[in-house]
Amino acid sequence: MAIIFKAPDALCDVPMHYCPGCTHGIAHRLVAEAIDELEIEGKTIGISPVGCAYNNYLYFNCDMIQAAHGRAPAVATGVKRSLPESIVFTYQGDGDLAAIGTAEIVHAAARSENITVIFINNTIYGMTSGQMAPTTLLGQVTTTTPYGRDASYSGFPIKVCEMLATLEGPAYIERVSLHDIKNIKKAKAAVKKAFKVQIAGKGFSLVEILSTCPTNWGLNPVESMKRVENEMIPHYPLGVFVGADLEV
Repeated sequence: MAIIFKAPDALCDVPMHYCPGCTHGIAHRLVAEAIDELEIEGKTIGISPVGCAYNNYLYFNCDMIQAAHGRAPAVATGVKRSLPESIVFTYQGDGDLAAIGTAEIVHAAARSENITVIFINNTIYGMTSGQMAPTTLLGQVTTTTPYGRDASYSGFPIKVCEMLATLEGPAYIERVSLHDIKNIKKAKAAVKKAFKVQIAGKGFSLVEILSTCPTNWGLNPVESMKRVENEMIPHYPLGVFVGADLEV
């Protein structure tokens, strides 16, 4: 009997720790499927973040390195320059990449380091009790903005794709979402393309994935998907911000 659907070989067959409705698991699968389809598992090295996905080294069936908070792009730079034939990716949340790791991601992009960055944006600090993140929307209630984020006090949400797109270094930047099947398919294509950009030696690539955090949003999984569509996408529009001349 022909197998038409199975777990990716690049994803370990173990239970994940994520909350019900969290889309980290979907993002993990998309990364693993891309690794399988490109047949790069044996030379892929992933860099784990600090945050909800801190222990994703338990889930990916490839070599993984745990980086200090926000430093994944710097670690990835060292790995890629030391082992240029390897395929190196970072997997980072908004607190890791867009807060403490802002300098690392900006300079890695400016240098066009030939690495792939998977950036998970759920507009909140998920692991540490739901504080405001750099990506938290105006008016969004968090544990540190109980009356909603106020721009006059906390500033405005950071749009990472738009910011990095002003640099000359990046080869490919795209923002995608996981709120429905159609967009999950688009997200997979973007992740796969980001790896292909690295394989082709084109330089820095980043895929921002709009994700859910039902627990800290105080919503059920279905409501969380609707929030991504109705509240996040209007502020974080989907699309390609820096293109790469490659076929997916």
